[in-house]
Amino acid sequence: MSITKTTEIIKKKAVDLGFSSCGISKTRFLKEEEKKFEDWLNNGYQGSMNYLNKNFDKRLDPRKLVHGSKSIISLTYNYYPPKKLVKKNNFIISKYAYGKDYHKIIKKKLKQLFLFMKENIGDIEGRVFVDSAPVHERAWAKLSGLGWIGKNSLLINKKMGSYFFIAEIICDLDLKYDSPVLDMCGKCTRCIDACPTDAITESQVINAKKCISYLTIENKKSIPKELQKNMNGYIFGCDICQDVCPWNRFSKPHKEEKFLPNQEIKKYRKKDWVELTEETFNVIFKGSAVKRTKYSGLKRNIETYLD
Repeated sequence: MSITKTTEIIKKKAVDLGFSSCGISKTRFLKEEEKKFEDWLNNGYQGSMNYLNKNFDKRLDPRKLVHGSKSIISLTYNYYPPKKLVKKNNFIISKYAYGKDYHKIIKKKLKQLFLFMKENIGDIEGRVFVDSAPVHERAWAKLSGLGWIGKNSLLINKKMGSYFFIAEIICDLDLKYDSPVLDMCGKCTRCIDACPTDAITESQVINAKKCISYLTIENKKSIPKELQKNMNGYIFGCDICQDVCPWNRFSKPHKEEKFLPNQEIKKYRKKDWVELTEETFNVIFKGSAVKRTKYSGLKRNIETYLD
């Protein structure tokens, strides 16, 4: 089978499995990302996410992560909700956390795609990844032509905005490689202007220690007083820089039933969140990304608005 034909059947199967887009790039050392990432770490912008200091070489060179690899198949999976949860007089959770944890859902589909490749192409070595290893996923998705990096550091696609997850298959196949697309943010600074905690320090550079998403999830300490007043009702994650992005007017509702919120969450208002018990938390958020912050973390986030 030719490289072109092999690439075509992989991309077609990816769409059949529900992925929104699929692009491919050749594995190499990401020299252009080295200094940017090093400077970001040296500035301490990673906060308490110490795992980002590890495996620096693997993050920049996937051949050290998957030996013998030749190609990175980057995929996106839409999570833009058909209907948003009530914001008025309510606390807010990020759209990506409405339903079940995306890691398991997407990883299952990745494994299906990889099995299909093995059955239809031949003996292939590789690994699948969903935000779970030192893979510079946005950089590879950009090189694969799936979008450009916006000023808020997220991947933006001109046909679907930025409300999607990114995943990869890194394998030892030679494939037909895609090319990057133009950066189409232009002079727009809406995401920078809208960030209530000034977490976007400059174009594509985020100070996680000020980011509401980091403060409500990864951060295990108390939230700094000077930032609490600007959290805009969020208790898990944040969508502000995406909500204001003009390209997200092209976002289309996802078709993944498992990403839909359960009936309990849809009914929740401020009073319910405040009265949330650990027992109820464990029931409502079973299999949810919200479990990442744990009950204690979610209660801390809620209580920042009650001080």
